[in-house]
Amino acid sequence: MPLMTSWVTSANAENHPFPLNNLPYGVFSLGEEEPRCGVAIGDMILDMEAAEEAGLVTLADVPVFDVPFWNEVMELGPKAWGELRASLTELLSEGSAKAAAVQPLLVPMAEAELHMPFLVSEYTDFYAGRQHATNVGTMFRGAENALPPNWLHIPIGYNGRASTVVVSGSPVHRPNGQTKAPDAELPSFGPCKRLDIELEMGAVVGTSSEMGQPVTVAEAEQMIFGYVLLNDWSARDIQAWEYQPLGPFQAKAFATSISPWIVTTAALEPFRTSTPEREKPLLPYLEEPRPGLFDIKLSAAIQPEGAARATVFSNTNYSEMYYSAAQQLAHHSTSGCAMNAGDLLGSGTISGADKSAYGSLLEVTWGGKEPVTLDTGETRTFIEDGDTLTLEGHAQGDGYRIGFGACSGTILPAVKYP
Repeated sequence: MPLMTSWVTSANAENHPFPLNNLPYGVFSLGEEEPRCGVAIGDMILDMEAAEEAGLVTLADVPVFDVPFWNEVMELGPKAWGELRASLTELLSEGSAKAAAVQPLLVPMAEAELHMPFLVSEYTDFYAGRQHATNVGTMFRGAENALPPNWLHIPIGYNGRASTVVVSGSPVHRPNGQTKAPDAELPSFGPCKRLDIELEMGAVVGTSSEMGQPVTVAEAEQMIFGYVLLNDWSARDIQAWEYQPLGPFQAKAFATSISPWIVTTAALEPFRTSTPEREKPLLPYLEEPRPGLFDIKLSAAIQPEGAARATVFSNTNYSEMYYSAAQQLAHHSTSGCAMNAGDLLGSGTISGADKSAYGSLLEVTWGGKEPVTLDTGETRTFIEDGDTLTLEGHAQGDGYRIGFGACSGTILPAVKYP
């Protein structure tokens, strides 16, 4: 698909992240005004509350854009999502008869503050990247036991904390926690010393399922509203002490950052690609009716406090995943677990085949044994206070890009514990 041209001229710039082909959904505010829903188009944001009030967009009998989140639109379902995208395309396309009415409703993105784009109902994080799972397993269990026996059969996950999912730009305090040094007799309490990130994608569930009613992979595909970049901040030393026998707890609960724009599944359709060939066949309920991944280029960078620029230490791709978001969602529901509009599913760390494509510092530095050298000349094994970590991603089309906006966070010192 080629670039779709818009009368918003900045959207037509080559490889701009927000062309007419994209139309991602976010929440913004200007000055002291209340946050409200918006759609990114080029360097501008279309005020959706104002567009609804003006009668340019109507999705339901009652207003759905008079709230600072996209959950009410999600709950209208896929038919309404398609109608909204068609309406926006008509309003913003080059030659639109309504351009004069829409133009006053655009605000400069550079002047806007971006907020959480949706209310997170529940958050589940998966462990579904094979290279990452192999790397971590090799470090801790040896190459012969790298993957757990169930890994090639089931998307492994854990229930995280929706309460600490934050939008890009939100600072994150280094967590306190209990750790135990290998040579210590007893554990100790204090700030995390091995703070890390995990480069992930997040799938936003748009419609609910009933308790007791599992959904198929095909049904799960229809339930996914869109995708965000996701940084699963991880306290590796806290995790190492607490994770047996039930897995991560406080090591992951302190923060998860997401990018500010929800890129719809519809915008990503041209970039669909298949999950990898299976070493062992999946059970029938996990079989995909069509390719479930997307060709999305991803990167992670670190910028020390005061540094002029960031150092990119990872370049990878969402297509590296072993399980798709639809497979993860379908499996999540198999027990009869009810899924809610606003649920967020973390893909798991996305790592490629070599060191330059590993999606966490744990892997890049191989457990802290091989420090990475930054462009400043400094080295890092794990994140230091004042460091800013930034994830970026886009799907590359013919002369255009589908971008997500950056997903960044700066680490503040740990809060002094009483």
